[in-house]
Amino acid sequence: MTDVILQMRHITKTFPGVTALDDVNLTVRRGEIHAICGENGAGKSTLMKVLSGVHPHGDYSGEITLDGQPCRFANIRDSERLGIVIIHQELALCPNLSIAENIFLGNERAPGGVVNWNRTHAEAAELLHRVGLHENPATLAMDLGVGKQQLTEIAKALSKRVRLLILDEPTAALNDEDSAHLLDLLRGLRDQGITCVIISHKLNEIREIADTTTILRDGRTIETLDMSAGVTEDRIIAGMVGRDLEHRFPDHEPNIGDEVLRIEDWTVHSPTQHGRVVVQGANLNLRRGEIVGLAGLMGAGRTELAMSVFGRSYGIGISGRIFKDGREIRLKTVGDAIRHGIAYATEDRKRYGLNLIEDIKRNVSAAALNKLATRGWIHDNEEYRVADGFRAGMNIKAPNVAAVTGKLSGGNQQKVVLSKWLFTDADVLILDEPTRGIDVGAKYEIYSIINHMADQGKAVLVISSELPELIGVCDRIYAMSAGRITGQVTREQATPERLMQFMTKVKEQ
Repeated sequence: MTDVILQMRHITKTFPGVTALDDVNLTVRRGEIHAICGENGAGKSTLMKVLSGVHPHGDYSGEITLDGQPCRFANIRDSERLGIVIIHQELALCPNLSIAENIFLGNERAPGGVVNWNRTHAEAAELLHRVGLHENPATLAMDLGVGKQQLTEIAKALSKRVRLLILDEPTAALNDEDSAHLLDLLRGLRDQGITCVIISHKLNEIREIADTTTILRDGRTIETLDMSAGVTEDRIIAGMVGRDLEHRFPDHEPNIGDEVLRIEDWTVHSPTQHGRVVVQGANLNLRRGEIVGLAGLMGAGRTELAMSVFGRSYGIGISGRIFKDGREIRLKTVGDAIRHGIAYATEDRKRYGLNLIEDIKRNVSAAALNKLATRGWIHDNEEYRVADGFRAGMNIKAPNVAAVTGKLSGGNQQKVVLSKWLFTDADVLILDEPTRGIDVGAKYEIYSIINHMADQGKAVLVISSELPELIGVCDRIYAMSAGRITGQVTREQATPERLMQFMTKVKEQ
């Protein structure tokens, strides 16, 4: 594994007003798993788009060689002809087509212009077997979970005789089981001689699977590390952020006050599966100035609990009681929840949390336009002033509040989401996976914002799949399993092992 399959030398790529890549160099050895790390906006995805032809030759400066031969890709097809295939973070399957049709889309098994369906399904079944996906090739892509969609994308790459497979955040939306399966698959592909380049924020996975790691920061190559030398996560973090992080979580001394929200005997039924109970008899409470965590495995009911409380935006047959400041309240709509000072920042900020084609200003004001209106007319100057105040206070990296939200990095988008809900003057904030898909440096900033919210006397409920995050941020943690609250611990009592015991129980403690 000493020979080099890929070299990218002196790659520079600019967008209007922004240098995304500045003299970047990358060397990848044949048959290795090569990780690329960096904060949001470091240039990782841009570099891979240059490599795969998404950004064609002529749009950047520098040179690319594959097996020692210079490459000048005009589009993705050019790179795929040489065995370079990229799987983007936003999966590109057609939901109304079958698995087999998706695998061979644009590469149809059609001698003479007529699709040979027997050959298509037979070859698709063989590819699905290679990636460990036990599904009928005729199954529609829309009927697959995210993990199975990811495997379908890899099967599609294998159909193109891939030699260099690029994966952009492949496990970002996967649960632990699907992530483990995907990592095992990548090891198997490596053993078959396929070289993999993986972009990921999950440093534990990088330590587990990568042979080599290249770190980018601010569009520049910082260093390349041989992972067999015992590289630690802290060592990678230091390269990513340009400084040592002695503590991944900011220090915080809580000042906890009176109870602000109490949920009693809360039960929710699935709106799509008749008779299925997704939350059963849940009881929890939040106090002012307190950061409370909610842990649970995928399917435990955490998001369903949060959404059902937030104006019944999920579920049917909902029963139970909600008390705010000691008085029972009824939240039949999202508007009711907002009026009672409850906010919910969704785990899917791109689909439900933000309008990505709108600017920062409109996104910040969206949930509380009544505060900026007189007789139905919005005061534009006041809207700008408010949004610009949040831009500065939240350290949102954008030239001004007219910047399009969809152009921001994940961490800055999350700050816009939090700004939107803080503008509503909510005193209960439910944050669902608030750091999903953002880098270590941006996570630290989000944690600091959460602490600041608590210091203002707000109650914060943090839902997270990362147990170290809950233990590092929260004052108290509830655990859910199979729709039930199965236990709670204080920060001092919390360990990953103890939380996992609660997360795998089915009876309330």
